[in-house]
Amino acid sequence: MSSADRHRGRHPADEELFSMEAAPALRQAVAELSWLLSRGYAMNSAVKLVGDRHQLRERQRLAASRAACSDAAREARAQQHLPAEALRGRTLVVDGFNLLVSLEAALSGGVLLRCRDGCLRDMSAVHGSYHAVVETDAALALAAARLAELHTSSVHWLLDKPVSNSGRLAGRIRELAEQHGWPWTVEAVFNPDADLIAARDAVAVSSDAMVIDRAVCWYNLAADLILTHRCGPAWVLDLRE
Repeated sequence: MSSADRHRGRHPADEELFSMEAAPALRQAVAELSWLLSRGYAMNSAVKLVGDRHQLRERQRLAASRAACSDAAREARAQQHLPAEALRGRTLVVDGFNLLVSLEAALSGGVLLRCRDGCLRDMSAVHGSYHAVVETDAALALAAARLAELHTSSVHWLLDKPVSNSGRLAGRIRELAEQHGWPWTVEAVFNPDADLIAARDAVAVSSDAMVIDRAVCWYNLAADLILTHRCGPAWVLDLRE
């Protein structure tokens, strides 16, 4: 199957699982899950407790776990998140698959979750293998246009080396950067999360909870692009209480 036959779109059941009718129960589940996390409950046990109470399907439980966070985590993430105007002249380190898959999903009609910490997170899964889709180049172009507006000094993309086709994607990003003069470098590494966290003098571009909880500072470029409708009329499900 060629990349032209692929999209990063919605799961066949998503119309039902994330419908307007399903949203109130999901929103309540996220609030209850966040309450439990704030009181020291482990994620897995809290998700089972809340999911059973609301009779959530597996994919809905995954959505709730992605959207929820403790009160302390929400406050800490907000303090470390930089406003757009603070990115001028800064070096950005981009969580490549994290950003790209969210933008691809938005462009192809997949559901995006507006999470309790303000991030937008997709429901796609790479699971060790990545394939470019119709929207890949458009997603990169959108990111490039916004980064140029923000007047960042340089951008370093990190991709998960163990994910198949990461080398091919890295080559494609380099090719586009050279063609358009984007000040980007690209690297496939074994543990991008560790490198994002260790980049003490740079801004981490990610919505991954593990990264943004430990990075010195971060920026959610996916939310910037999607919530300002640069990806078109994206399907955003707000799960904040």
